[in-house]
Amino acid sequence: MVLTEILRDFVGAMDEEEINRSLDEFLASEPSSRAAREALDACRDGMGIVGERFEHGEIFVGDLILAGNLLTSIIERLKPLLTVSEDRDDRYHSEGVIVLGTVEGDLHDIGKNIFRLMAEASNFKVIDVGIDAPPDSFVRAVRDNRPDIVGFSGIMTFSVEAMKRAAGALTDAGLRKDVFLIIGGNGVSANACAYVGADAWSRNAAEAVKMCVRHMGAGRTASRPRKQR
Repeated sequence: MVLTEILRDFVGAMDEEEINRSLDEFLASEPSSRAAREALDACRDGMGIVGERFEHGEIFVGDLILAGNLLTSIIERLKPLLTVSEDRDDRYHSEGVIVLGTVEGDLHDIGKNIFRLMAEASNFKVIDVGIDAPPDSFVRAVRDNRPDIVGFSGIMTFSVEAMKRAAGALTDAGLRKDVFLIIGGNGVSANACAYVGADAWSRNAAEAVKMCVRHMGAGRTASRPRKQR
């Protein structure tokens, strides 16, 4: 089995000891930048396996957090091998950019954090505005980062109203038409999606990430020009 397959499987199994041993051997071989990119891509494929395991109920939130920390550590070890041009955000985050936050009045962040970890593992760059985020936080983040996607998270009964206010703020700022808006949380539904004026909704973080990937894929298929950042 080649190294990339080994790393993919060890990351998928969240075997930290074997990941570090394999990376030690890999780095000792003085690999090229291209080999480092391939190793990093394999690790991200492994995170895809982690996401599937979570979706199937085989692992839990704590495991996702561990997997996210492992990927961060791997990236830091491989980064010195990559050239400046290969280290740009558009290389590491080839799927696109997401602005994400839990809406105003809601202090819950577990679902948001799970989505962020899985989105980052799927090669998205995620700008997290945190919890209890007022509408202007989303407006500033969208204006400053020009994302492809905006995600509102919330589980409280009043969160849908907060999502509607945040969506309205994006519209008033002239930014809504430029982004794919997805809402998530236990209280969202098709009716809530229509009320907020969102493009998609999901109560499942893994499914929400898949929706984002499909959206970006549809944009590329339609030859939609990527934003200049």
